[in-house]
Amino acid sequence: MSDPADLPVQALPAGSVEVTECPGGPALLRGATHVVDAAGETHPVTRPVVAVCRCESSGRLPWCDGTHKLLGAPSRP
Repeated sequence: MSDPADLPVQALPAGSVEVTECPGGPALLRGATHVVDAAGETHPVTRPVVAVCRCESSGRLPWCDGTHKLLGAPSRP
């Protein structure tokens, strides 16, 4: 598991979200009710587990859309 502070987003409620980093891919958040992106926009979470983009290339930020699979290994988180 990873520290939520290392993500490009803030997961709410703070302190009760489990973060699992997928090597070369997204961060999986369990227990989040909202995600606040780098611009300060709040996104509601409607699923028990959501995938947050770490490569910053997704067309659906802050959510992962699988774009990391198209990037070369050095560009992947």
